[in-house]
Amino acid sequence: MTTENPTDVVVIGGGIAGLTAAAMIGHRGRRVRLFEKAGDLGGRAVTQVKDGFSFNVGPHALYRDAAGIRVLAELGIRPQGRAPQPSGGHAVLGGVKHAFPSGFLSLLSTGLLTLPGKLETAKLLARLGALDPAPWQSTTVADWLASLTRRDDVRRLLGALVRLTTYGNAPDRMSAGAALEQVQRALASNVLYLDDGWQQMVGALRDAALAAGVAIESGVRVDAVEQSATGAIAAVRLADGTRLPCAAAILAVPPDDAASVLSGASRALLDGWSRAATPVRAACLDLALDALPVPRSTFGLGVDAPLYFSVHSAVARLTPGRGALVHVAKYLDPADRGDAARDLAELERFTNLLQPGWRDHVVHRRFLPHVTVAHALVTAERGGFAGRPGPAVEGAPGLYVAGDWVGAEGMLADASFASARRAAELCLRDVAPLSAAA
Repeated sequence: MTTENPTDVVVIGGGIAGLTAAAMIGHRGRRVRLFEKAGDLGGRAVTQVKDGFSFNVGPHALYRDAAGIRVLAELGIRPQGRAPQPSGGHAVLGGVKHAFPSGFLSLLSTGLLTLPGKLETAKLLARLGALDPAPWQSTTVADWLASLTRRDDVRRLLGALVRLTTYGNAPDRMSAGAALEQVQRALASNVLYLDDGWQQMVGALRDAALAAGVAIESGVRVDAVEQSATGAIAAVRLADGTRLPCAAAILAVPPDDAASVLSGASRALLDGWSRAATPVRAACLDLALDALPVPRSTFGLGVDAPLYFSVHSAVARLTPGRGALVHVAKYLDPADRGDAARDLAELERFTNLLQPGWRDHVVHRRFLPHVTVAHALVTAERGGFAGRPGPAVEGAPGLYVAGDWVGAEGMLADASFASARRAAELCLRDVAPLSAAA
């Protein structure tokens, strides 16, 4: 069954990248339809509300001076939230809490480092913002840190900052240039924790897309993207057999899902991208507490273990009354196949250290053993950001990809925003609308 009315662009995927691309193209007058196979929009940016507690899927932070904020501004969206403050933070080494060295005074007072280590850390942090990431894109984080200092304690601390800002725990593979850019953004501008969770942003993007005339359908699966003999996009076929002629398709989905709707040379190309991608994953313990046992202990970062603890409700509006919303995470090594029971025990011990007595205050708890934070690690082997695919798919005019694994700009959600904007720009520039000829 073929529909009568042609569509200029079909967007597959209703997460951040898909909604952004659809809204941007729709605002330029093109006819756009977006399909999301899940019942709800947002993907991993969805927020679940339980008894007034807003649960993101693990810890989420929006960088204040990066692609996401800029793209949202272009769509007239201003995220509401606040930046976390350094007070109340701990660095944990050998199971012992130390003051987190977030400034000059805390660096001087912390027991985390020896005096020579403090002096060297101060010097490195002072010059970190001025370093050029470009020469380090093809260097691993481990080799880069070894070039900066011979001190193990300083390397451990800098490695923890890399984990914190990138969510990645692969120093022997991650691009140092990409990691440095992320650390620089964090030190210079901090992040936002969003009021009511990331659903706030999903809702704003949905509204922007609808205002631009985008037709959004959730709970609808696309089975195939059809291409002509020249490779150009011809149509998409839905699971119910409906065939929609279109001039372009944007696959705002994970690489394996993108490959699954294609055939021929395009399928082979995306299969290769999918096989080359190493997902960035975390084990997450999300806690809703009726009160925080230790109110001033709101942040903890493992220095010799890849662990993270943060009370996001100390900054953003996420809970009712005196309640607290806590995210605890373990950055998973891609080489580790994972052990859910082991990881949960580590997360609980870390929470015991920072918030003793927390178990007496649990309203809701959720353990997510393998959260995909990003679908592809930015690796030194592939040249850092330059080694990521897309957004245009070679040999397939009108076919684009978007997401946290795509394009030459940004990590995490910022990569989704940046690649979606670039995919929209290329689509508008290079693809003639079918609706104009209809």
